[in-house]
Amino acid sequence: MLTRRRLLQSTAVLSAFATLPVLASGRTELPKRAIPATGETIPLLGMGTWLTFDVADYPAQVQRRTKVLQTFLEGGGGLVDSSPMYGSSEQTVGLALRQLKGHASLFTATKVWTPTRWLGIQQMQNSMALWGVDRFDLMQVHNLLDWETHLETLKAWKDEGRIRYIGVTTSHGRRHEELERVMRREPLDFVQFTYNLLDREVESRLLPLASDQGIAVIINRPFRRAALLDTLANKPLPPWAGDLACTSWAQYCLKFILSHPHVCCAIPATTRVDHMQENLQAAAGTMPDQATRTRMAEYVASILS
Repeated sequence: MLTRRRLLQSTAVLSAFATLPVLASGRTELPKRAIPATGETIPLLGMGTWLTFDVADYPAQVQRRTKVLQTFLEGGGGLVDSSPMYGSSEQTVGLALRQLKGHASLFTATKVWTPTRWLGIQQMQNSMALWGVDRFDLMQVHNLLDWETHLETLKAWKDEGRIRYIGVTTSHGRRHEELERVMRREPLDFVQFTYNLLDREVESRLLPLASDQGIAVIINRPFRRAALLDTLANKPLPPWAGDLACTSWAQYCLKFILSHPHVCCAIPATTRVDHMQENLQAAAGTMPDQATRTRMAEYVASILS
């Protein structure tokens, strides 16, 4: 919960980097995908905060994350995803947003992650205070925890205008059968799950189902945290990577995900401005067609076999 101690820490952190320069113009546009429920479009590239933004008690680290978020928004990014599960990440996001101001492209997304209706309501209200927002664009049930209870609250809050979209999440390739049941049964706007060059089982069922049900898809763990990039680090990019404007494995991996027609947004997380710039370039550049996507996957499979 948002305590007096946390509020005092927030004030101290804001004071510590009040002179952080903020870009006032020059925002660029990234390709966008439509949210099936409304037709509203959001940028293909989002930003996750798992582990990377859990630094609210450290002013210098909050300043660095603020620069990452600034780079993301100025580069045309939109959806920022967090959760109460992520330590102080929501507080860090809120500190950064208060400093940046004027973030018109921001699409706020967080989660409820607790049992029971009452605790869920308290947690979501606390998240609003931490972020400094009056409503969230998207509220998700994190890892399907007590999803039947929370979805009833989310539906009511959506009807009241307290949130705009509702969804559910899972990660690490877990609980796909249960997720599929929820997708078929409930009027979801968004679903979030794991998809990358090594975790592709969602291609056969969940991605087509989301398309059929009119549910927008957010992809988490596009790099398996950093494990996928570590695995590929000493392997050569294919000679034709340049045709896709890929200069790194991170861009190659992101383009594979972002080019899937049923993906609305992917949310890689980073602590570094240069990595954020690299991600933005991947989202803005040439996208592979289906034949090229198959070639990309086959190449990675061949060098890792």
